[in-house]
Amino acid sequence: MTASALSVAEVRVHDTDATRDNILEVATREFADKGLAGARIDEIAEKTNSSKRMIYYYFGGKEQLYRAVLEQAYAGIREREAAANFEALPADAALAAHVAQTFDYHGQHPEFVRLVMNENIHRGEHVKHLESLKDRNRKVIAFLQAIIDKGVAAGQFRSDIDPFDLHMSISALCFYNVSNRYTLSAIFGVDIAAPAAIAARRARVVEMILGYVRKSV
Repeated sequence: MTASALSVAEVRVHDTDATRDNILEVATREFADKGLAGARIDEIAEKTNSSKRMIYYYFGGKEQLYRAVLEQAYAGIREREAAANFEALPADAALAAHVAQTFDYHGQHPEFVRLVMNENIHRGEHVKHLESLKDRNRKVIAFLQAIIDKGVAAGQFRSDIDPFDLHMSISALCFYNVSNRYTLSAIFGVDIAAPAAIAARRARVVEMILGYVRKSV
């Protein structure tokens, strides 16, 4: 559906950033809870301050809306990383702060974890089309390389650390605590979502990553 299919008055009333943001907010919850196949445009429209017509006007269709949700979800974590300016810290402090922030982000945004899990069910079919994400993710690898280089120069870190491997290890440790919290809690009878458990796990994840990169003495 194009703008010509809507009245000029309707476009003027709804053509705001707030409308688009509201659609994305609701769609994020729907796709995170139900996946691409289970989510319905009609249900998303009913829960927004907009209409089905406006969803098609802004995004074009369900797959395009899903991709916009994925793009925003990934952008959220990358933008927080970029804004933190951890590069100004000593290498070990910078890496520890980055790991802690990544851990916190996953815990505070379980919808991001579910979206990533859903997209892996689709074998990355949609996320691979989002060129902006590739650029953002290259930046996080460059950031980690800069931290590694600083740590090596200071005699703190090993010289054989691959930044992508480091990124994957950080992501895995932070992701798993959210993605498997219900199954782990049910199987082992431990409430890993309890605040004390989260704080302890956060400290251990930071410790594990720093232990991995530190130079042996």
